[in-house]
Amino acid sequence: MPLAGKTAIVTGAGRGLGRAEALELARLGASVVVNDFGRPGRDGSGEASAAPAEAVAQEIREAGGHATAHVGDVADFEQAAELVRLAVDTYGALDILVNNAGILRDRMVFSMTEDEWDSVIRVHLKGHFNTTRFAAAHWRERSKAADGGPVGGRIVNTSSEAFLAGSPGQPNYAAAKGGIVGLTTSTAGALAKYGVTANAVCPRARTRMTEDVFAGLEPPDDGTLDALAPEHVAPLVGYLAAPEAAGVSGQVFVVHGGMVAVLERPKVAAKLDTAKEAFTFEELDGVLTPYFAERPRGETFAAVEVLGLKRG
Repeated sequence: MPLAGKTAIVTGAGRGLGRAEALELARLGASVVVNDFGRPGRDGSGEASAAPAEAVAQEIREAGGHATAHVGDVADFEQAAELVRLAVDTYGALDILVNNAGILRDRMVFSMTEDEWDSVIRVHLKGHFNTTRFAAAHWRERSKAADGGPVGGRIVNTSSEAFLAGSPGQPNYAAAKGGIVGLTTSTAGALAKYGVTANAVCPRARTRMTEDVFAGLEPPDDGTLDALAPEHVAPLVGYLAAPEAAGVSGQVFVVHGGMVAVLERPKVAAKLDTAKEAFTFEELDGVLTPYFAERPRGETFAAVEVLGLKRG
């Protein structure tokens, strides 16, 4: 029980990935505050409901664990503060924050409305910031009370490979997920002196958020675990939340189907020097045009290699 005595918050935990992660943290011994706004639409539409969060909390309690449901919008600054207070007031402290809440409002960039842009950035990126801000303040105060000692806090954020490869019909989502990576690495640096780690995962999982992406890739009918099941993602989140991962921070992982990949920071793919004091238009045309003509069309800004750590 590596998380025995720990308290975790999981946002967006009423369904899909968040639910699997909340159940895994509870299985590892943590008391879990299950947050979900409970709106039925994957675009964030519909009436808020306590049912999804309470159902997962009840599932944890029936398995012998400890869980409390919280119905709230993490993109609202005050509701995020309330969520952190609930964890501290109920269980005495907060040790783990898993940010997972998100919505989709897909549209090509030339058709996207201001509200479609703002709403996705708000829930994904601002939602991650809000909870991180209040969790970080809690850990800073705990460290001060311990004469500057480490508190062992853990943050696991949810990004997406869309931030690397782009997603033509999701400019809002891709931008938000790239922002989450920046928030994660900045937070890792800022909180290191308090013994707090921050990492991001890019999951490939079959949920209501990705039902269009994986259309046509049906789950196996032979009883084996779906390669896109959220249960493939949850163990990595559990590990990153544990004391054993104290030396892992500021990292970005891709995870699915029994595979974990550790991303490197983008590398310099090519370096070009002017033969003169400064580049001219003609010189840049002479070096950059043929360089990109030889690269695969549509290749992203950096060719990032990943290390696959295959289990078993």
